[in-house]
Amino acid sequence: MAMAQSYKSPLHQMTQTTPTCLWNDSASISELEYSISHGAVGATCNPVIVVGVLQKELAAWKDRIHELIREMPEATEDQIAWRVVEEISIKGAKLLEPIFEAHQGKNGRLSIQTDPRLYRSTQGILDQVMHFHSLAPNMIVKIPVTRAGIPAFEEATYRGVSVNATVSFTLPQAVAVAEAVERGLKRREAEGKDISHMGPVCTLMVGRLDDWLKVQAERDVITLDPGYLEWAGVAVFKKTYALFRERGYRLRLLSAAFRNHMHWSEFIGGDVVISPPCSWQKRYNASDVAVVNRIDTPVDDRIVAELYRKFADFRRAYDQDGLTVDEFDSYPCTVRTLRQFSAAVADLCAMIRDIMLPNPDKKA
Repeated sequence: MAMAQSYKSPLHQMTQTTPTCLWNDSASISELEYSISHGAVGATCNPVIVVGVLQKELAAWKDRIHELIREMPEATEDQIAWRVVEEISIKGAKLLEPIFEAHQGKNGRLSIQTDPRLYRSTQGILDQVMHFHSLAPNMIVKIPVTRAGIPAFEEATYRGVSVNATVSFTLPQAVAVAEAVERGLKRREAEGKDISHMGPVCTLMVGRLDDWLKVQAERDVITLDPGYLEWAGVAVFKKTYALFRERGYRLRLLSAAFRNHMHWSEFIGGDVVISPPCSWQKRYNASDVAVVNRIDTPVDDRIVAELYRKFADFRRAYDQDGLTVDEFDSYPCTVRTLRQFSAAVADLCAMIRDIMLPNPDKKA
């Protein structure tokens, strides 16, 4: 009699028995090592993450930051900060290289985010995309799903860059990204250029849609079962996944911005990526949530109907024609996220400033 296969954890079981992939939403080496041991095949870096890494691991990076300050005598704190982002990303990418080679480019990538303050500039985004692409063979570069970001997806894909959509919450945004990536892939194919090792993904920040609807419910005194608000991002993700399969788009969806276990468990079984922070991975691994295929289980029609009736911003996220590209930048989730990401850049620069220019009023 064959013995039952044993697994290290629920996430390990998922990665070994379903097509659903795990990426780590951090470039901290210790967290990435934990994640890889439970089946992770990718990771993420951005200014928010780097601030967190430096808050916990400054002792490991402080000497290198001092070296960068000496090596770049005319650099601003902003330029030093982005070099730190790059070096943390390169270190994480190196750890993932064996996976990248084994998966032939589909996984094993480090996802590095472009400067959120460039969200209005297609050329500015592209310039940074190409620079980040050159840092390591297994980089995947994050582009915001804004009006200026959409043409950048097509052009970056055409140039051979694997892209990851960020600042993305809605079905219309995901479709716009998928269509732009398809245009870029077809342009490459028409010129006989290789696409076999590219691995584009489109993130849906499911928890951030839930967050906004909860804020709106409080602000506008909208009453409904509070449990319903936990399903908004899940409903958008599942509808988008079904549409992607129907149309045969050549990029995967990625679930991010975790707020509850359904942002993992409801997507098990799909050819998708889940990308929780390490803290959420440990929470899932300590849970008794069954690892079963739920991606094709629809969200209760009553929940969707109630969200659809009471929240215009849910309708805009759920309907394919709910947003035009010109409306992406003003969608509340986009505004809130860009503000947070831009603030994180400022926080990172302030951390570098404190090393470059220590406050003389404080004791060393």
